[in-house]
Amino acid sequence: MVPRLRFETISKSFPGVNALTDVSFSVAPGEIHGLLGENGAGKSTLLRILSGVFRPTSGSVFVDGEAVAFKKPMDAREAGIAMIHQELQQVPHLSVAQNMFLGHSLTRMGGLFVSRREQERRAAQALSMIDKTIDPSAPISSLKVAQRQIVEIGRALLDKAKVIAMDEPTSSLTPSEFDRLAEVISSLSASGVSIIYVSHKMDEVFRICQRASVMRDGKLVGMVDLKAASEKDVIAMMVGRELMQEEHNSFVTDTVKLEARGLSSATKIRDVSFTLHKGEVLGIAGLVGSGRTELLRLLAGADRLTAGTIVIDGKTVSLRNPRDAISAGIGLVPEERKREGIIPVRSVTINMALASLESFSKGGILQGGKLRNTAQDLLRRVNLRPFQLDRPIRLFSGGNQQKAIIARWLASKSQILLFDEPTRGIDVGAKAEIYHLIEALAADGHSIVVVSSELPEVIRLSDRVLVMRDGQIAAEIARADLTESAIVAHAIPGANTGRTPAPAA
Repeated sequence: MVPRLRFETISKSFPGVNALTDVSFSVAPGEIHGLLGENGAGKSTLLRILSGVFRPTSGSVFVDGEAVAFKKPMDAREAGIAMIHQELQQVPHLSVAQNMFLGHSLTRMGGLFVSRREQERRAAQALSMIDKTIDPSAPISSLKVAQRQIVEIGRALLDKAKVIAMDEPTSSLTPSEFDRLAEVISSLSASGVSIIYVSHKMDEVFRICQRASVMRDGKLVGMVDLKAASEKDVIAMMVGRELMQEEHNSFVTDTVKLEARGLSSATKIRDVSFTLHKGEVLGIAGLVGSGRTELLRLLAGADRLTAGTIVIDGKTVSLRNPRDAISAGIGLVPEERKREGIIPVRSVTINMALASLESFSKGGILQGGKLRNTAQDLLRRVNLRPFQLDRPIRLFSGGNQQKAIIARWLASKSQILLFDEPTRGIDVGAKAEIYHLIEALAADGHSIVVVSSELPEVIRLSDRVLVMRDGQIAAEIARADLTESAIVAHAIPGANTGRTPAPAA
């Protein structure tokens, strides 16, 4: 069988950097093929070559046995290559159909007018193959993330795509939304469309992919039959070493650091009460939309309380804005790291200092030497890689951006740290480092709250877990009773848990 797609000795060099070296592998018609590796392994560079953004320094790409040379993304689209990015490339105020026809609108009367009716008809035809419930005339902004990704797949079908590359397609999806996406991918595979699937979530890769190409440092280190391999072996190939499956370490004390009493807000939270101890890692679980992020935003001063009291170190505090929260010793590591956590064009040092610039200034003038000394100390402490203090933070991997945000709260001497999806979009090696950092912070006496949609992560990190549902705490689960089934039983409305939930204390 002629491969649908073949990379042959692909290399790509930038000034001073070899991003890819002699990468060769093939994808069969209808195959769902995993492309795995840590951030910086070369996956994105390879996909940019496939989609016509980059041209290889050497080597060839073949589609259905014929060599192709893409000078621009439109060349790749016309050859049947579609790319679905982690950050969806859509215009919010346009309709579903308009987004599907971006760049190649259907026109009439010599190109003077866009034929919206015909666009919606063809969009509906393409979407009917994967999800008939999506209205082509609806604003794209009205759709859930999972539906918006299905729209991108529909767009690929409009272009009669032979190969669809998906880059971290489930980073914002719930488990049930992933189930639906997996069904769509399986249907595409059955129709002969080849899928290249990039994800840091190993359980997803093993569930839907047949084979995987594993990359490290710009090179292909192996091809894996996922039906015969173990997750442990694949991760070892990705990181070049075996990651130890470490047990949870607890540093919780009897000292109450924060107490929330009857918190309510206009953004979903209803009568939430709990305590957080010094040295504790308190997990918060629940379905997307249950109020987890909204609770952290209240504690970080990003949203306002409508009722309730927050007590820190025995004193009632008023958190009217993020500045009040920072002054109270609270730091937030947000879920939307790129949009809410960093200034992409500024250096990693400046990003580290954003919450405490006043402490590095005298008479309104920034003291560069003092700032640099602190940056060297704290960014080395969180193991920033590469250790380049003047480098723009956008050029660092997601894991290292996260490290810089953690260092920000160390610089501001925050004692209460709120982590919202701390390892979203982070590779397996960096994920282990973030876990170690969180535990090291707890060991140093910091009080930590972790929100995560990944149940194994919640269980790995937490001393106890609060399960949220409909803006309230549905249950508190002690460390000894922590299981995925126990969390799910309380998170899903109407679930029969077989026991009375313990009160949040």
